Amino acid sequence: MTLNRVAIPSPSYSNRGSAPVRLLVIHTAEGSRTIESLGGWFANPSNKVSSHAGADDKPNTVGIYVQRAYSAWTAASANPVSCQIELCGFASWDAAEWSRHPNMLQNTASWLAEEAAAFGVPLTRLNSSQAQGSGRGVCAHADLGSWGGNHWDPGPNFPMDQVIAMAKGQPAPGPAPTKRKGNMIASTGGQGYWTVTSDGAVYAFGNAQYVGGPNRDKVLQPGVTAIGIAGHGNDGYWIEGSDGSIFAYGSAQFAGRPDRA
Repeated sequence: MTLNRVAIPSPSYSNRGSAPVRLLVIHTAEGSRTIESLGGWFANPSNKVSSHAGADDKPNTVGIYVQRAYSAWTAASANPVSCQIELCGFASWDAAEWSRHPNMLQNTASWLAEEAAAFGVPLTRLNSSQAQGSGRGVCAHADLGSWGGNHWDPGPNFPMDQVIAMAKGQPAPGPAPTKRKGNMIASTGGQGYWTVTSDGAVYAFGNAQYVGGPNRDKVLQPGVTAIGIAGHGNDGYWIEGSDGSIFAYGSAQFAGRPDRA
């Protein structure tokens, strides 16, 4: 399926020059959680920064900030030979957190597949020496070292091999097996749903968007478990704790809790 590419133009770009594109580079935005907010940042000319594309949790959708024919400004001296995507996440995320963003990972994989075809770049993972030498393929921003601005994104736990495999057409793996008990489910009313485990870990599927959870935010009190989840559209939900606590995320609004009524 062809990606839905939402144009949010940035004024920060330049001509590539004569060197061919040989790198597809993955970054994390480190702040913006949607392609629209990221696009707003890139659209400000005083920021003097941009990326070719951005990915968030919307199904089959990426933001396009700089057309692939031009050089975006996000990897210092590596810009002329790179095409770049910023994920609306954080380099500090662990593997479990990345697994809660299947749409973002799939969007990245689909973008890699389309750009690889456009530039004739192989869907091969490069190490730092290859990326900074003459290698052609996919790399992390961190692999570019000082040549790329000395960044560490998308972090050591980003599932690079999984995303490249998905770009090659292999199916995404399901959630890792877990011994947690008490999985509960809430539907978006359409093409997606969330599950929450008793320890407050939230997983989003289909068009359901992950917007946080008690496990990530460390808000469940000792001895308290999550006992239910209810959805609000496809971008919000409420989670109830066994002590009567209510946690609201995304478009869901907090309006009180049973033990304080």
